[in-house]
Amino acid sequence: MSYTLFGVNVSPFVRKCRAFMAEKGLVYSHESVNPFQPPANFRQLSPLGRIPALLDGDRAVFDSTAICLYLERCNPAPPLYPSDHYDYARALCLEEYIDSGMLPVAGPLVFRPLVMTPIVTRQPLTKEIKEAALEVVENQLGPMWDYLERQLGGNDYFVADTLSIADIAVASGHVGLWHGGVDPDPLHWPKLSAFLTRMWARPAFVALIAEEQKPWNQRAAVAAV
Repeated sequence: MSYTLFGVNVSPFVRKCRAFMAEKGLVYSHESVNPFQPPANFRQLSPLGRIPALLDGDRAVFDSTAICLYLERCNPAPPLYPSDHYDYARALCLEEYIDSGMLPVAGPLVFRPLVMTPIVTRQPLTKEIKEAALEVVENQLGPMWDYLERQLGGNDYFVADTLSIADIAVASGHVGLWHGGVDPDPLHWPKLSAFLTRMWARPAFVALIAEEQKPWNQRAAVAAV
């Protein structure tokens, strides 16, 4: 088998797949694809034009959830989906909570104004833009963090206290916020904060975050405003 994953790494969905593959110990090649300027034949791999897409030999799979499920079926060890039926459903629910709940808020309303727009436009971050983004964090992301804090409980991992796709999705989805200087306050969300610290210390995430540091990290710039 020969895997190629397509998509720019700063995408939380691409990052999720790459972390998943790293946790599986899979060897793959990565081709950076900007979904706004994709290569001419990209829609043959991803009909909706979205990233990521996976090529396994001559077989294409698109959508990060489908990709991870496919890789799990092809490479069952180590398992990253629970065997218990209800735990399996919970892991999928938490992944969906991040993918369809948190990221549509965190991406366009926090990551984009705090990180992407200043870099792309080469314009400094203003106090007004930062305040608007932080209002979104408080009013929209805060309640989501409350939910994640409750779901984590007293465990190290979200489901069955074992590493799963749920943990990878949560950890991946928060890296972009971290680039923008946004972190769950450890005084208010101590379990979630500690969870992210643990996950980002895993080799799979250390390598990915290091890759993103130079082009995307804006923590110092955000703090200065």
